[in-house]
Amino acid sequence: MKLPFSFFCLLLSFSLQAQTPPALEGRWDLAIFKDGHEIPSWLEVRHSGHKTLIGRFVYAFGSARPVAEVKWQNGKFSFSLPLQWEVGTRTMDFEGELKGDSLKGSMVFVDGKTYPLRGWRAPSLLREKQPEWGEPVTLFNGKDLSGWHASGTNQWVAENGILKSAKPGSNLITNSVFNDFKLHIEFKYAKNGNSGVYLRGRYEVQITDSKGHTPWDDQFSGIYGFIEPNQMVAKEAGAWQTFDITLVGRTVTVVANGVTVICNAVIPGITGGAINSLEHEPGPLLLQGDHEAIEYRNIIITPAK
Repeated sequence: MKLPFSFFCLLLSFSLQAQTPPALEGRWDLAIFKDGHEIPSWLEVRHSGHKTLIGRFVYAFGSARPVAEVKWQNGKFSFSLPLQWEVGTRTMDFEGELKGDSLKGSMVFVDGKTYPLRGWRAPSLLREKQPEWGEPVTLFNGKDLSGWHASGTNQWVAENGILKSAKPGSNLITNSVFNDFKLHIEFKYAKNGNSGVYLRGRYEVQITDSKGHTPWDDQFSGIYGFIEPNQMVAKEAGAWQTFDITLVGRTVTVVANGVTVICNAVIPGITGGAINSLEHEPGPLLLQGDHEAIEYRNIIITPAK
């Protein structure tokens, strides 16, 4: 029996409806309000198969973590994550609802307390054309901390053209903010050293003693938790090393010690420890100072016009 054309159109309509992604899919910038502080966070939701939603989540620290299942029904969502730095059964539990392009909900922390959250769709940050570059700006004058401020009690000092953090303490942040830019920066760490350069204060390019290691996204020159370098080019601890980084929108290129290890890659979202989750805004340069001793010099930024 020959079936009418209208029947095939009906089947196609049902098929398209089945394949329409839930409105929750996509990337979300979040803010969690905990103990008087706004904690920058991030959520990605995507489908796995036809019915299951999975994701990734970034909290106040650490890298993007996989979410095994995001439950979604009637405009409401929920998911759970184990505590990142602890082995056990305690979880952080999230729930909320989608209203337009906004999320509103709560997080139940491992201490049993409930904290409100809100979210908005992360911007694409696509640029219609390549930027025109302005004049290079030297961010560190080699003499003092002019143009910088610490995130807390300051342990950074300027000595003989070198910016030093001799012990774990506060991060150091530029007073100026930037949108698209090219950055040249030189650094040196001791054995087992660990620091990082946060682009716009949100995306960390990892600095760590990684010579001989596999080039993972949490090792030298990776975008922490998201993008791994294509090879490991870290030098021995104690040697001066360089990054030349170009950030346009959320597209990044990293040249480490003269080798292009990340080329025009898209950064999905913020790193744990970001200053905020306002990805649509310009942001400062942040040097991580809460790990081992670190030294920087020759910090030059070329902003887009």
